[in-house]
Amino acid sequence: MKTTLGVRYLASEYSTGPVHGGRIDTLGIDENGAPVVVEYKRGTDAGVINQGLFYLSWLMDHKAEFGHLVRDRLGPAAATHVLWSAPRLICVAGDFTRYDVHAIREHRRSIDLVRYRFFGDDHFGLETVASVAAQTTVPRVRRASATEAHGAAAPCGPMEELYAAVDEVLLGLGDDITKVQRKTYRAYQRLRNFACLCPPRQSNLLIYLKADPKTVDLIPGFTRDVTGIGHHGTGDLEVQLRTDRDLERAQNLFRLSYAAA
Repeated sequence: MKTTLGVRYLASEYSTGPVHGGRIDTLGIDENGAPVVVEYKRGTDAGVINQGLFYLSWLMDHKAEFGHLVRDRLGPAAATHVLWSAPRLICVAGDFTRYDVHAIREHRRSIDLVRYRFFGDDHFGLETVASVAAQTTVPRVRRASATEAHGAAAPCGPMEELYAAVDEVLLGLGDDITKVQRKTYRAYQRLRNFACLCPPRQSNLLIYLKADPKTVDLIPGFTRDVTGIGHHGTGDLEVQLRTDRDLERAQNLFRLSYAAA
């Protein structure tokens, strides 16, 4: 699940108790700490979305129970960083109709519709059919300043302007991008994170990408392999930006990471 969906596994066939009388196909937590309900259907089934939303509502009413599950499976640190402002529903099915795609746009939850395909007996692929972000995530209608986004005193001037420009470039890579705000970084995700943008520092910005550092010609002072090195967000390729020119030459790396997500 971590490889294909960017979700850490917690439990399967999880009982919602005698009152609700259901079983959640899979419970997990994504790369940003958001709770995730995953529902599967073999073919095309209009009920998968409503069923998933039912379980998502149950989950929001049982935060303590979910917290205990995270603590038991992933440890106390993970349990204290659950992002309750951005719970997600991922529906995996053989196919979806245009009515399904329209339906998820009418809800106020983060919902991903994912279609699976088999290739022979040994391979399968996943394709995101539609992705809708909850209204609780950072809005895309205007540029948000770094100070507003992170709720702290951030450097004004060139770095904040560069921060806003990076935000615009990343969102412009596609219509299926969701933006999720955490305290120490802002994540840009399709089904999985493809970029994590840290708050501006005095002289630079740091972005972490999912592009494989081994496939990139690393340039000292611009790109760095941080595999195995602790940092905020996700991704093993660190990109350091100081000027608009740096942003221009980083855009191919952004596209590479977006394609890999």
